[in-house]
Amino acid sequence: MTVRSWPVVGLTYGVIWLFVRGSDLAPDALAGQLLLGVAVGLPVAFVFRRLYVDRVDPARWVGVLPAVARYFATFTSELVRANVDVAYRVLSPGMPIKPEVILIPLRVETAAAVTVIANSITITPGTLTLDHDDEANALYVHVIDGSHPDEIVEPIRRWEDYALEIFDEEASPDEPAPGIIVSGGEVWSGGDDDGD
Repeated sequence: MTVRSWPVVGLTYGVIWLFVRGSDLAPDALAGQLLLGVAVGLPVAFVFRRLYVDRVDPARWVGVLPAVARYFATFTSELVRANVDVAYRVLSPGMPIKPEVILIPLRVETAAAVTVIANSITITPGTLTLDHDDEANALYVHVIDGSHPDEIVEPIRRWEDYALEIFDEEASPDEPAPGIIVSGGEVWSGGDDDGD
């Protein structure tokens, strides 16, 4: 069953309003703030309804919640690990860095999925998405230390596996991921350190 998307977006704005407003946890205060958020969110969503897809399937989105939870769990884990790694590199007397640009071909194809992965990379310390090559459907990623490209790409591939499921992509997480290319032109595939 599909429903128009703008009312769903308006209700979502109402829920977001609860977090932005930071109201008391008393049920009447929460209900009042939610009603206020929905009262503002629905008209805003209606005015901007052309920016959203026309219809959505709420049952499908409920079905992908486990994949969304796994995505956030792996992202958070990688975020903590990357913060510690960058702090170590900054505080280390020798500044052990070896900047590199890696071309990472993607299996996800929708703009939303590519954007989520690109932003996740950029938010993670030590990595920065430089560009998206539409023709090759690949991201150029600058890394603080490119000595072991496999270690950089491994969490990105896990995010991509979850994004394939979340965004209902044609490709499957079971399909092998394409090899990456480091700035020297060397191709790396999967988990081995031998160039092709």
